[in-house]
Amino acid sequence: MSLHQKDHPVFIEGCFGCKISTLAIGKGDASSDAAMPKRKWEGELQRYRDARKQGIQPAGTTMNKIIAAEKASENLGRAYNAEKDPNAKHINKKTATVMNQLGV
Repeated sequence: MSLHQKDHPVFIEGCFGCKISTLAIGKGDASSDAAMPKRKWEGELQRYRDARKQGIQPAGTTMNKIIAAEKASENLGRAYNAEKDPNAKHINKKTATVMNQLGV
């Protein structure tokens, strides 16, 4: 029993505490389990398809992984392949130079 209910256990019209006790709070669209908006989902998949057409194989279909794979491809001077190459976010120009010299 809340402190307010100890003052008066029945609802009293005009009592702020009684009014607040009837409010319900929902998660709404801010919920972490809400689905990704369709437009964003389709945009990510299209960006993934475009990368695949260029021969790039990102580590996943999320925008962060696609962008990392595109940057790694640019630094390597060839298409990035997540199955064979190191993690894309670790491939900068210096790393790419060493990888190309070693033939990796």
